[in-house]
Amino acid sequence: MFKTYEKYIIKNFVNKFLTISLIFFSLIIILSILEEISFFKDLKINFLTPYLITLLSAPITLFEIFPFIFLLSTQFLFYDLFKKDELNLLKSNGLSNIKIIKILSYSSFLIGIFTVLIFYNIASKLKFFYTDIKNNYSDDKRYLAVVTDSGLWLKDEIEEGTLIVKANNISENYLVTVVMNIFDSNFNLKETIQSDKIDISNNLWKIQSPNITKKNITKKSVKTIVLKTNFDKEKINSLFSNISTLSLLELLDLKKDYEKLGYSSNEIKIHLMNILTTPLLYSLLTILSAIIMFNMRKNRSLIFHIIFGVLMSVIIYYINFIFNSLGNNGKISPTTSILMPFVCMLIIVVAGLIKVNEK
Repeated sequence: MFKTYEKYIIKNFVNKFLTISLIFFSLIIILSILEEISFFKDLKINFLTPYLITLLSAPITLFEIFPFIFLLSTQFLFYDLFKKDELNLLKSNGLSNIKIIKILSYSSFLIGIFTVLIFYNIASKLKFFYTDIKNNYSDDKRYLAVVTDSGLWLKDEIEEGTLIVKANNISENYLVTVVMNIFDSNFNLKETIQSDKIDISNNLWKIQSPNITKKNITKKSVKTIVLKTNFDKEKINSLFSNISTLSLLELLDLKKDYEKLGYSSNEIKIHLMNILTTPLLYSLLTILSAIIMFNMRKNRSLIFHIIFGVLMSVIIYYINFIFNSLGNNGKISPTTSILMPFVCMLIIVVAGLIKVNEK
């Protein structure tokens, strides 16, 4: 079991983490409320709606800034230990620098497991409800792009009526093996268009050699016909399921659907691996922050520590962003895009631990 001084460190670290998380959660809500009030200002809704849906979106935003919170929590913990001169007391009880860091890293790892298995899944589901409510008041509710195990489904409102599209595959700028149904305002079927290939590089779709069925009569066209829609490839991409609204199991299912469809699943793989490696990220960030704090003990300025924590977070964020972007664009593999930031941090951490252990 944990000794008294170990419990003291864990308790103080967790308290710092919870306190800072609560502060940032409050800030997120305040800032988000202003955005939601602006969004709903011209709509006839219950005045409580902007406030309620803010509570749905705030948890996933908090999850996204947890790495920064772990850095600050570690810094504030050491700031208190230095200020109260408790570090020497801990060392007199046989607690070395490495032992302190080990206790904090284990604590961060366990908190990370909780955030992945419990917090993230709850937060993503709340974000789903948030997105669903917002879509009901958005112009994009007329459009829909969904990937299922049967293919890609699109819904659009065009001049001819409501367009429902089902494609078996996507290849570069083309929909492959496509069935398109056009309905009138009463949702009666007007015509069905079938084609092996449709160019969707812009919103003027070029339908190659289509079979057109009207009133149970099918005609084969050797020409390429053009259909004006509200979709191009970029629009379709933007309307795909918001992956931040999906739980871990839903992400795994969506990844399989994308791969079956032939659509790139790099973004989903990277998002999924980012979540699954969260405990390790929190642990490494805590170690890194502790190493830095051990090496700047003489500087006891709280403002300095906060600014330094912000700078560290920005640097780590951009390192992750660069490698994730390379992975999403297929320049490097998703695995490499995830591992490289960890390799960089691990090299710094190992070098820092050697130096700290010498003190």
